[in-house]
Amino acid sequence: MFVDRAKILVKAGNGGDGIVSFYRDKFTQNGGPDGGDGGRGGDIILVASRDVNTLVDFKFQKHFRAGNGENGGKNHCTGADGEDVIIKVPCGCVVLDPETNKVIVDMFEEGQKFTLLKGGNGGKGNQNYATSRRQAPNFAQKGILTKEKEVILELKIIADVGLVGFPNVGKSTLLSAISDAKPKIANYHFTTLAPNLGVVKYYDDTCVVADIPGLIEGASEGAGLGHHFLRHIERTRLIVHVVDISGSEGRDPIEDFDLINNELKSYSEKLVSRPQIVALNKCDILGDNREPIERFKEKINMPCVEISAFTHKGIENLLKVIFDTLKTLPVIEPEQAEEFDFDVNDELSYTIRRDDDGSFIVEGSLIDSIIRNVNINDYESFAYFNKRIKEEGIEDALYAKGAKIGDTVHLGGVEFELQ
Repeated sequence: MFVDRAKILVKAGNGGDGIVSFYRDKFTQNGGPDGGDGGRGGDIILVASRDVNTLVDFKFQKHFRAGNGENGGKNHCTGADGEDVIIKVPCGCVVLDPETNKVIVDMFEEGQKFTLLKGGNGGKGNQNYATSRRQAPNFAQKGILTKEKEVILELKIIADVGLVGFPNVGKSTLLSAISDAKPKIANYHFTTLAPNLGVVKYYDDTCVVADIPGLIEGASEGAGLGHHFLRHIERTRLIVHVVDISGSEGRDPIEDFDLINNELKSYSEKLVSRPQIVALNKCDILGDNREPIERFKEKINMPCVEISAFTHKGIENLLKVIFDTLKTLPVIEPEQAEEFDFDVNDELSYTIRRDDDGSFIVEGSLIDSIIRNVNINDYESFAYFNKRIKEEGIEDALYAKGAKIGDTVHLGGVEFELQ
């Protein structure tokens, strides 16, 4: 099964909590704070590998969660870090944000690594809050909680040459004639249901050729099978446009050529401007009748090579033209990823809404950040909490929303009465 697009859910590990602890033994009456820090959560890491050729595995496993960091321990012990999760993807896999469709990363080269999500930092134990004035801090910091994210994996085959054309024009036969690839070949439409790759050798040079499943009119808008695979042509440096010059399917070769190029243009302006070589296939069926060939060459202002993929006639000449053209073209470059970071948190944002029971709910990343550093049951820590609420303008914002003294306020999962 060939799968070239999949959605997965990824979650980095939560940071472990710091703990509140004081050193105790029979020889020490008033030991100092010794609460250790929490461990860091595990990362989600992508690795490009040539051992993976499709995204089919992600149809069966969609959830990837890294290990959580362990909580800190007594005697200044730091919790263990969470285990990273490594996800192998095919070379040429593009990772997209489903909300904006921005490119997060293009996993282009073998062995390339990318940290998709970073684990949450562990919280600080109470040993970190001891000062000359506060010698027995009774609070610690919680670890950062991470959120699950959805991403799209989209495979774009990396090949030097892409074979395009209507179904049943002989693309698969041509690929088998110029490489060791063994694509399925039969005399009916849509025999090829997935792109086939073949390595072509010509004297001391080699290139990778991809047989793209047959396109039809309306492919760029979702018609037929080819619309699933138009993205794979984007990676190619050169397009070999295979045309059935014999008209054995009852179609006009010139109309076929124009329709396919219109579909390429509708999908992407870059594709129609990509260098093209036209392979006039099935010339053996015409025999001595050269009228269709001459008519095509007169109408189409592109390099044309007469071949028969079945009898191998003209294959050597086609390979020479392909490799001579490739030498003049730039190498394939990965897609440019836009600035994108899942881990950027806006710690200055919060919202206030009124619940059905009349209470006020304050939530957001700012609130999570404040609550993380607070132990409500500790007087000093709670005083810090009240100070931050006033400094950040949250108290004034509640009054502006209509809150009055005595109203109930839910803040970070804790219920308060406004005073």
